[in-house]
Amino acid sequence: MADLDDIIDGKDFGLTTPAKNDPFFLKGAGAYDWGMQNRLARIFRPDTGRTVMLAFDHGYFQGPTTGLERVDINIAPLFEHADVLMCTRGMLRTSVPASTRKPIVMRASGGNSIMSELSNETIAVDMEDALRMNVAAMAAQVYIGSEFEHKSITNIINLIDRGNRVGMPTLAVTGVGKDMARDARYFGLATRIAAEIGSQYVKSYYVDEGFEKVCAGCPVPIVIAGGKKIPEAEALEVAFKAIDQGAAGVDMGRNIFRAGDPVAMIQAVSAVVHDLLPAAQAFEMYNDLATRKAAA
Repeated sequence: MADLDDIIDGKDFGLTTPAKNDPFFLKGAGAYDWGMQNRLARIFRPDTGRTVMLAFDHGYFQGPTTGLERVDINIAPLFEHADVLMCTRGMLRTSVPASTRKPIVMRASGGNSIMSELSNETIAVDMEDALRMNVAAMAAQVYIGSEFEHKSITNIINLIDRGNRVGMPTLAVTGVGKDMARDARYFGLATRIAAEIGSQYVKSYYVDEGFEKVCAGCPVPIVIAGGKKIPEAEALEVAFKAIDQGAAGVDMGRNIFRAGDPVAMIQAVSAVVHDLLPAAQAFEMYNDLATRKAAA
């Protein structure tokens, strides 16, 4: 019981200081509830408004692909250098230590392998399970221009509705239909649809022409996919161009864990994203870190 003899009337009410309510820093997120904003603030660094997501969810349809044969051996050393980990619930439970303090974006779509039509997916994770594992966001694929476009959009809508009930952000991952070109027109359409139906942020690909219009036309943050493995200098150039033209981060997998020195690569990517280090200098940084590690 409180000590009633020690109650002291308040004195300093700051009567001349207006109440302070700073706007939330992230694009399009000012009207969300506190829990939703808090989760997004774990994904995007408040000091820069950007993020480096480490993607190792490829196994959900590709199996033990190169670099992901043993997540506990090959990927775990990268955790400390990422802002966010992007993975499946199976990999989270089996290969990510519970002592890891990085926010998790969980792959929630699935149902097909690389041997079948990937756009015909379903929501493969229950929201209650995601909450049980304390994840920061849920991610699902949306395929615009595909045979199963309507189903993939419906999946995202259902995930968004479930997430809104409990303060869980949804990341819409844009996929490319077989007959759709990977250009600004397609990604402008896909990212805008994802935002219009309520996704809190969107994953897309960088394109050389018109990417700044894709970002400007999307009212929520866009993070770019790393895509297929390309030389380290090229991957850093893509990351720099994307950030320079309006992206709020990168979600890289193969271009990090298949690099000659994965730890050096994720550190260089982070310098591009958060420090706006030009690609050429970031590549020098990568080479210097890799050289020192080899000499140690």
